Amino acid sequence: MAATGTRRFPLKQRVERLRQKMQEKGLDVFLVMQPENRRYLTGFTGSAGTVVITAEQALLLVDFRYTEQATRQAPDCEMVRVKNRLEEDLPPIIERLGGKRWGFESQHVTVAQHERIRPAFEQAGIALEGVEKVVEGLRAAKDPEEIARVREAVRITDLAFARFLEWVRPGVSEQEAAWEIEKTMRENGAEALSFPMILAAGPNGVENHHRAGDRLLQPGEPIIIDMGAVCQGYQADMTRTICLGPADERFWEIYRIVRTAQETAEAGLRAGMRGVDGDRLARQVIADAGYGEQFGHGLGHSVGLSTHEMPMLSPLCEDPLPAGMTVTVEPGIYLPGWGGVRIEDVVVVRENGTEVLTQSTKEPIVPI
Repeated sequence: MAATGTRRFPLKQRVERLRQKMQEKGLDVFLVMQPENRRYLTGFTGSAGTVVITAEQALLLVDFRYTEQATRQAPDCEMVRVKNRLEEDLPPIIERLGGKRWGFESQHVTVAQHERIRPAFEQAGIALEGVEKVVEGLRAAKDPEEIARVREAVRITDLAFARFLEWVRPGVSEQEAAWEIEKTMRENGAEALSFPMILAAGPNGVENHHRAGDRLLQPGEPIIIDMGAVCQGYQADMTRTICLGPADERFWEIYRIVRTAQETAEAGLRAGMRGVDGDRLARQVIADAGYGEQFGHGLGHSVGLSTHEMPMLSPLCEDPLPAGMTVTVEPGIYLPGWGGVRIEDVVVVRENGTEVLTQSTKEPIVPI
């Protein structure tokens, strides 16, 4: 019973925080359909359902496939079994709950979905208003339970990478290497991969989201491995760049710049700093070294129930970084025809600095 109470307590807090946001925006009722947001508020992990939040009630609408699961996973919600499409089941719920202004997640509801549900509200004389990033804003600062789950996902990722370094050798393909990592993560508790693994050898490293193919790993070339395990719904994201055998001066030049940029950012990040200022910590190091044009993505992104959450470490992000945010720090340099170097950790942003969760070695040379 104690374990269950520990699990449910933060869920109640999350719903109360949402109610505060609803009050600030003048909303009587709020609809949540986005899967990670739905799970964040209720604990329900099913692939379909709608959460309806009022000042005093929390309803979870699911069809017959999920009634048992919803009852078990979301005991703080009233489970409402629906039989038809949402637009057909909404009228009695609207009549029951009333209110003058209902909100919905405008960045997740399609135009077609909105057009289907809108008539039910018009007939009831209720305003249906789209709002953005309400629940995502709550998810930005992680509670201790969430950080613990991210930490475990990072631990599994670190373990898989350490085993990979013992196994890898020249002549295996990108696909073979990626499968070895995935297999180890699965064998050690990962319920899924955070994203399709990126394993890019040599010139393939210029493609930031390269899918592992049949290219064979060669001695002396940069190999980017971007990987992450999922644990209890929470995700890890780590990148390391390695070289099989001795590396040339070009590799070492690029690698040292990227590592210095990452260390500078991890030492300088603080809660309250804007995302753009966090990004600038690393970007300035790379620009000063003459490779600013070769660092074409943001420094990092929040990670949790989704691989990419808000706020981000990016030239486009003016939002402040909250204490408790789990975020990647991943500077990189990419040179067409040669490849790239990226190094990525997951860190927790604290009031007075960062806690680096990722513990995998950053020694890039793998003896052969």
